[in-house]
Amino acid sequence: MIKYSYWFMLAFLGLVLCGAAYYFLDTQSDYGDVVKAGSPFLEQGVLNEPITPIPLDLKLDSRKVLLGQRLFHDAQLSGDNRISCAQCHNLATGGADGLMHPVPASGIEGMINTLTVFNSGFNFRLFWDGRAATLEDQIDIKMQDSAAMGSKWTDVVAKLNGDNSYYREFANSYKEGINPQTIMDALATYVRSLSTPNSRFDRYLRGDKHALDSFELAGYDLFKNLGCISCHQGRNVGGNMYGRLGLVGEYLKHRGEIKEVDFGRYNVTKNESDRYEFRVPSLRNVALTSPYLHDASASTLEVAVTIMGKYQLGVDLREEEVAL
Repeated sequence: MIKYSYWFMLAFLGLVLCGAAYYFLDTQSDYGDVVKAGSPFLEQGVLNEPITPIPLDLKLDSRKVLLGQRLFHDAQLSGDNRISCAQCHNLATGGADGLMHPVPASGIEGMINTLTVFNSGFNFRLFWDGRAATLEDQIDIKMQDSAAMGSKWTDVVAKLNGDNSYYREFANSYKEGINPQTIMDALATYVRSLSTPNSRFDRYLRGDKHALDSFELAGYDLFKNLGCISCHQGRNVGGNMYGRLGLVGEYLKHRGEIKEVDFGRYNVTKNESDRYEFRVPSLRNVALTSPYLHDASASTLEVAVTIMGKYQLGVDLREEEVAL
């Protein structure tokens, strides 16, 4: 299995993907809608690069997107009617919560850093340990998890059926009406709409040679030359493979107090070879989603880059390299 550099290119992407960050913060009310036909970059070819641009047209059902958006922000989905999906995945703060660990419906602090909801529809698996194969699976798990939404599907369905407006909205989109599958489908459709296309980086990948400045291009070249691209590539700049944390150095041992959550993929498969492996995170819009790493131990991009340079690459990065 290919192992990964995990976070080294964070500094580069923190600069390059600010354009994507600006895009989604400026267009939240459009639910991540894509650039309209007629964009100057719509017809241009994609450069021969290991990273590919986010699609400009996702062709999602707009009624389901709107319904999913309402559900995403509705606290009725939680067991105690106090929190919504948006509490831990705040769209105004990069699709995450900005905390070291989430505080779910139970009120008990979670054990792992919240991943962004933006562009999560492009990931090949969900959660740090990859235990969900689809967004629908992830929603199902989190809805019933006492450490998350803390709900029962029977209760959620009953609440929504008691609301005439929900009853009508579901009837307009699903002949089956309100049930766990249609709720998951609407939520997943909304989450898939939360893409951030047409960033400056994506425009560069589509052939706009002036989209990035010389500093950003130097950072991109460095991150490719050092091999970070081997794991952070593709449409989501990651999110399409697993890799071991501490590839050339024992990060967790040096950090101290190894916990069950640090076992990563092992907690799902129970295969010893999967211990300390995690789904490689996407680095899209990474400048907005501090803190970093599954344990939220890196408060800034600079700290994350330094840690990953040492433990993934075996390199003590110079200050000017971290800046790139």
